[in-house]
Amino acid sequence: MTLRIAFVPGATPDKWARHWRERFREPLELLPVEEADVRALLEDGGVDMAVARLPVPGAGEDLHCVHLYEELPVVVVPTEHVVAGFDEVSAADLADEQFPLGVPSGVPSRMDQLPFGPMTVKDAIEVAASGTGVVVVPMSVARLHHRKDVTHAVVTDLPTTQMALLWPKDRDDERTQAFVGVVRGRTARSSR
Repeated sequence: MTLRIAFVPGATPDKWARHWRERFREPLELLPVEEADVRALLEDGGVDMAVARLPVPGAGEDLHCVHLYEELPVVVVPTEHVVAGFDEVSAADLADEQFPLGVPSGVPSRMDQLPFGPMTVKDAIEVAASGTGVVVVPMSVARLHHRKDVTHAVVTDLPTTQMALLWPKDRDDERTQAFVGVVRGRTARSSR
């Protein structure tokens, strides 16, 4: 039976999948999913586990949650933007910007926001490339959607994003625990 692991944009489960394939005969399938779909896929059994950004409803309650790593928040701007010359900026430095995905919590916006319609992160980065706005996303997402006409800078005073491995508590078994062991760096000779 195949172990199905979902992962959200920007997550990179390849190293864990490679270690799994080296140590276990059971096949493993990696499935890219949107963040909004993680909970439903775990609930209905569409996937066995997921690498996702917190918060995910039910994490720690009816979902096991292993914290993996934190991601830095970055602002994506066009290459000719004043921020493009800096490696780091503060949230206050973004107060006069337009945000096509909405003003991030913690940014003291001083202006009325343009009425952008719903869009994907990829679409919002295209808007940033045009010079019409800026986008704050985790660094891995900015790298995923990298373009020659945009760059990014770390926003030093916004909270980091927490990545986690999640799976339903009612489907905890040897197979899921074996994958948790791989993720935590256990070798074939180590014990739990």
